[in-house]
Amino acid sequence: MDRAVEKMATNLRKGVLEYCVLALLDQREMYGLEIANELMERELSASEGSLYPLLARMKQAGSVDARWEAGDGTRSRKYYAITEHGRHQLASFREVWRGIQQQVDGLLGGHHV
Repeated sequence: MDRAVEKMATNLRKGVLEYCVLALLDQREMYGLEIANELMERELSASEGSLYPLLARMKQAGSVDARWEAGDGTRSRKYYAITEHGRHQLASFREVWRGIQQQVDGLLGGHHV
């Protein structure tokens, strides 16, 4: 992929990353590295470095809750869970995303929606 295309993809991913995290947490609680791995597997994030500041902002905004849990002979892990506020944000995003997707698909397909 050339640089311009990669930059475009990165910008699109950044714009939806928060909502992708909420969608993952809507399925189940996850710890930070687990979220990062899921996002990297889906090619939605390239690094953990951008995830942890995002999770901190999401916690401060009330979209997620966090709790520490001791592991079996391993270090403690910080688990994240979606809040009711986060669920409302995710529902709103789904609605907005569907509308934007239809409009963009219509433009890219060469016909009006």
